[in-house]
Amino acid sequence: MALKIIWSELAESELDDIYEFYEKIASIKVAKKLVNAIINEPNKLIKTPEIGEKEPFLKHREIEYRYLVFRNYKLIYSVDYKKGCIKIADVFDTRQNPINLNRTK
Repeated sequence: MALKIIWSELAESELDDIYEFYEKIASIKVAKKLVNAIINEPNKLIKTPEIGEKEPFLKHREIEYRYLVFRNYKLIYSVDYKKGCIKIADVFDTRQNPINLNRTK
């Protein structure tokens, strides 16, 4: 069974924030291109779900979180083989303090 990519509400909210920011400082075209690229980045996880490193700032959690880096963003995710999905939990701007990964927005 192929794994399916799903996005958490927090991750979707972060994508909206990224879009709005780049729409203001650059253009709609730039915002769309960046957000689409971020959305497509996790597709590589379908074949190799554990390619990302374990997220050290979330190692105290029960669920094991891993991450991919795309430009200035960490895509934090977990793999649930029983449910057949890869959940993108957060899109985190790496220019922030890493302690902010523990936020619940």
